[in-house]
Amino acid sequence: EVQLVESGGGLVQAGESLRLSCAGSGFSFDSYAIGWFRRAPGKETEGVSCISGSDGSTYYAEGVTGRFTISSDNAKNTVYLQLNSLKPEDTADYYCAITRPSGGQYLRQYGLEPSMYDYRGQGTQVTVSS
Repeated sequence: EVQLVESGGGLVQAGESLRLSCAGSGFSFDSYAIGWFRRAPGKETEGVSCISGSDGSTYYAEGVTGRFTISSDNAKNTVYLQLNSLKPEDTADYYCAITRPSGGQYLRQYGLEPSMYDYRGQGTQVTVSS
């Protein structure tokens, strides 16, 4: 059974940092791409970042490039999302999800599209105060 469990969310002030973790089980990380998504109240879900479990390629949404960093530790079946220079508009429920194939042109084109992912975790709340 595939399971994804996020942690690391919290309440911080603008400019501060958080590190989110996504611990997976029931699948092999190197066969999947792992994405981070967020949904703010009243807004649609948006892709934040994704990483290829096979070759480590990473992709970011424009609004987080340079502030957020995705990384993975395949030995621990865990993907991290480092959130730096947080802004109030980053406030959202963040969740991770997995999809196949794990990389290449598919990930480049669809990696930030929530509907292309198969399994997701329950999410972790990030709240940034001004």
